[in-house]
Amino acid sequence: MKININYILTILFVVSFSLVTYAGDEVKKDKKEAWEFEDVILLPTTPVEDQHRSGTCWSFSGLSFLQSEMMRLGKPEVNLSEMYIVWHTYAEKARKHVRVHGNLNFSAGGAFHDVTNMIARYGVVPESVYDGLKYGEDKHVHGEMDRVLREYVDAVVENKNRKLSTAWHEAFTQILDTYLGEIPQKFEYEGRSYTPLSFADNFVGLNMDDYVEITSYTHHPFYSRFILEVPDNWSWDKMYNVPLNEMEEIIDYSLENGFTIAWAADVSEKGFASGNKGIAVLPAAPETDMSDAEISRWEALPERERENELYKLEKPVPELEVTQEMRQIAFDNFQTTDDHGMHIIGTAKDKNGNTFYKVKNSWGDYNKFNGYFYTSKPYVSYKTMCIMVHKDAIPPGIRTKLNL
Repeated sequence: MKININYILTILFVVSFSLVTYAGDEVKKDKKEAWEFEDVILLPTTPVEDQHRSGTCWSFSGLSFLQSEMMRLGKPEVNLSEMYIVWHTYAEKARKHVRVHGNLNFSAGGAFHDVTNMIARYGVVPESVYDGLKYGEDKHVHGEMDRVLREYVDAVVENKNRKLSTAWHEAFTQILDTYLGEIPQKFEYEGRSYTPLSFADNFVGLNMDDYVEITSYTHHPFYSRFILEVPDNWSWDKMYNVPLNEMEEIIDYSLENGFTIAWAADVSEKGFASGNKGIAVLPAAPETDMSDAEISRWEALPERERENELYKLEKPVPELEVTQEMRQIAFDNFQTTDDHGMHIIGTAKDKNGNTFYKVKNSWGDYNKFNGYFYTSKPYVSYKTMCIMVHKDAIPPGIRTKLNL
């Protein structure tokens, strides 16, 4: 029998290629399935939006939270205008910056109470009425506007006239009008006429006094209210202080009872929303479930390589056990700062059964979860600056301690 070498080589090539392809598919499958989540609690929310190149996460997340509150109460779904809130916040911040002789954090940043304060004082309008895009961009790009506004208020503070003119604040708001657009005094929405205040009262229909901020630090007494000492708390609003385990309890109780949560956190950790994985975790050195050889290898790694290994996050990892003391040290040492506002809308389980929170971000459709991501409980416990919740979302026992 004559052996056809070319035929055999062809068969071997096909088989080898198939095995390699199969192995590659298995590797891809393993990678794809490394971080998988099954939603457990999923509360109603409006679509993900994009703050783009602006420092207005606090307005996006604060309004997303209130929009979910409207849905929880059976009210119509609506997209409220973030830039309407930004306009009024900047106008109020300018007054205070000048009043304290320029000694205020005058920047694009803000807090959740800025949203509720501005709605209570000035009302709110739909996005379709006021999009804040009057400066030649399709998305929010605020670098120039932020710098111009800062230079203006600094010039007012530094002027040589020995007293302020009566025109300075009106001129400031004209800059806001030029970039964001003039604030509507009246508008039509779904066949009815409103002012911003009547829209807030009659269409939105939420009582801004029902919403409170909670934090957990030991440099002030628990169950008291204090001004959280972070730059973006320019209005010096007070927050309720509770022990860490009770802040965690409030978060879980809220979600279990149908309330979403506005979440302000530090996102500078390497484990935050890692790449396209859509996760925020707090990895610990992998000392459990390791052989002696693996432990020896880990301990022999240089510090930088150990850190790189720790944050590969190719699969679920052990996480740090967070304590009240850890939170305080990180806050005192500027390792936890007021970086970003987001919206917690539910819970999920990873494939190992660990509980994660599902978070709505304001960076558009930037990852494999379409703009949402999943954060672990340790990350939330360690890196939460504060949360905003409805008073009814606080467990009764804790409400009593807070006199709410």
